[in-house]
Amino acid sequence: MTSPSLQQLVLKVHSRCDLACDHCYVYEHADQGWKSRPVVISEEALTRTAQRFASYAEAHKLPSVTIILHGGEPLLCGPTRLGQICAELTRTLAPVTTLDLQIHTNGIQLSPRHLDVFAEFGVRVGISLDGDRAANDRHRLDRRGRSSYDRVLRGIDLLRSPAYRHLFGGLLCTVDVANDPVAVHESLTALDPPRIDYLLPHSTWEHPPPNPSGSPTPYADWLLAVFDLWEEQGRRIPVRTFESVLSTLRGGPSLTEAMGLAPSDLAVIETDGTFEQADSLRTAFDGAASTGYDVFRHGFEEFARHEGVVARQRGLAGVSEACRSCPVVDSCGGGLYAHRYSVEREFDNPSVFCADLRALVDGIAERVTSRALAPSVCRSDELSFSQLELDRTLLSVTLDDLAPEPGGEDARRTLLGLDSGDDTTQHLNEVLTHPYIRTSLLRSRHEAADLPRFLALACATAVRAGADVTLGWNQPERALHLPALGTFMLAEPGRVEVKATPGGFCVFGRSGPVQVQLTDAAATPQWRPLDTVELPGRPALVIDDADPYRDCFAVPPAAGPTPASFAERLRRAYELLDARLPRWSVDRNAFHVTTVTPLTAGSGLRLGTHGPGALGVAVDFTPEEFARELPRLGRRARLKSLRETSDLNVLGNRAGRLLDEAFEQLGSARREAAVRALVELTVLPESELTETGAVLAAQLWNEWAEHVNTPADRPHHA
Repeated sequence: MTSPSLQQLVLKVHSRCDLACDHCYVYEHADQGWKSRPVVISEEALTRTAQRFASYAEAHKLPSVTIILHGGEPLLCGPTRLGQICAELTRTLAPVTTLDLQIHTNGIQLSPRHLDVFAEFGVRVGISLDGDRAANDRHRLDRRGRSSYDRVLRGIDLLRSPAYRHLFGGLLCTVDVANDPVAVHESLTALDPPRIDYLLPHSTWEHPPPNPSGSPTPYADWLLAVFDLWEEQGRRIPVRTFESVLSTLRGGPSLTEAMGLAPSDLAVIETDGTFEQADSLRTAFDGAASTGYDVFRHGFEEFARHEGVVARQRGLAGVSEACRSCPVVDSCGGGLYAHRYSVEREFDNPSVFCADLRALVDGIAERVTSRALAPSVCRSDELSFSQLELDRTLLSVTLDDLAPEPGGEDARRTLLGLDSGDDTTQHLNEVLTHPYIRTSLLRSRHEAADLPRFLALACATAVRAGADVTLGWNQPERALHLPALGTFMLAEPGRVEVKATPGGFCVFGRSGPVQVQLTDAAATPQWRPLDTVELPGRPALVIDDADPYRDCFAVPPAAGPTPASFAERLRRAYELLDARLPRWSVDRNAFHVTTVTPLTAGSGLRLGTHGPGALGVAVDFTPEEFARELPRLGRRARLKSLRETSDLNVLGNRAGRLLDEAFEQLGSARREAAVRALVELTVLPESELTETGAVLAAQLWNEWAEHVNTPADRPHHA
């Protein structure tokens, strides 16, 4: 099994701090290695780090990497040195990958000079603040015992000003259960940050976290009080801890190393050029984060193979036995690796916050589970409608996030205008149902939104609708892809304008205007429309081998032109399927494919992270393979769609896994295993399933009975 690539680097640029926070893992916990390190990173260490990381990114073909400037307090380097550091990193890494530069600071020293440097290099700024004045000053005092609160707020106010607002990355708050959770959250949201992250205080089984109330779950109680307020506020400001739990409860990825089973992809470089593991390990014991490697003698490949790094990439196999059998392990992930430490068993323990994490996940699951019956479980048209509503919701949130960006308001205003017209709304719906729009919307929730993508989406909608729209933006690549339409190849990246015209569009680039007519694509060599495959008696299939977000499958898209035989094999596959199961397309689990993306040879048929209708198909697939696999994948696609738009069970509980198992086993004709799962489901408390889940379970029982009484080659439950 290939280890995940390292994509994040915490770069320590200054090893001292101007605060004396008594909960700091660098200065106040077991590891005191900071005392022997240079105060500021040397030019040689910086250069070697940048070269090593660039070589690693190029070798692994990483599309992007994140570097977080850290300390100590990184602002103590001063604006000039920080500018030199950013320039060196950009000069070395930007030619081989997209570089996302960030800085984590206490904000006390933040000045216009710092922010001008950060604006030049696109550095996003995250600031530590523990809440209101009383909460913050409980721990975050300077070395003379003075409050840091007013000085931090001055830095945040500067960051919130129009000139620098786009650099604001968010606020990080360490939880102290002695503080009022409502007061803390209200004080943080009053600062209107783009994101808030609540962090549990670093603790181990040897040094448990404070618990002044004596509650069995004080940290869950505190966080759930914040969650309830967050819900009342309409989730206006994203909170990473809560979004991660909500994501994993619905089968999505973890969004934080502190929770979930996602493998670690992070390295740390100290001011002396030494490689270290995650900083949080310093709380376990002296030397816990050490590797013995440095950038002068070792590369990131060697670091990635270090046993401590590999241990944090093993997913479920890397947590304790108690965690592996826990129903919330997908969301909790055993907690932060450092928080599992004990002298007796080292890291082979549940988190010292185990009871809190379980109560937090269960509490959130119970609060957000909708028990009402969703019509989509009974009708496919209702399921399609609910999927479209999901895309619309995601688009609205993304456009709100993009609005402060230069050009973001243009995308928002144009799409809202197209959505408000009786004759244009349907065209927006048609573009939104292109499955890879969902991919870009989902990625925008966890990384910087792709503004050119959504401006191109607006243009594609306007072209379809024949609306009078002109939009311009900086296009980072030559390939300008209009979703669900095709790709226009610019002479070079840069400023571009697209104007919708009757029957097509006009592109204004550096080489002058080029008119494209959709009905005469061959007349414009720069334009390549998406190919389609006509199928008798059903809508044509789109062959999308160009959308930049088609890389959402577990295997890479095929490189180069699609083989000429690909379309004919698809036609033959559908002929085989119709001959074997004449009524398969009216089955409630039928997979109505709209978009096929060619994948590398040997990949088979695949579902990915996209909206309904997409199917990844290996370039060397056979019609027999397609006809055999499509019904099974249709079942998975329907269950996935139901889970995305409704709740089948209390999120994260055993009933959900049993539903998945029964659904999969019936599709694979393993009926004995399916009925065992259904029987187990039946004996669980009735409250574990929602009304929608109960209807689905009844459908599975009926399907099992039909399989028992119906020959295998006849269609079922039409």
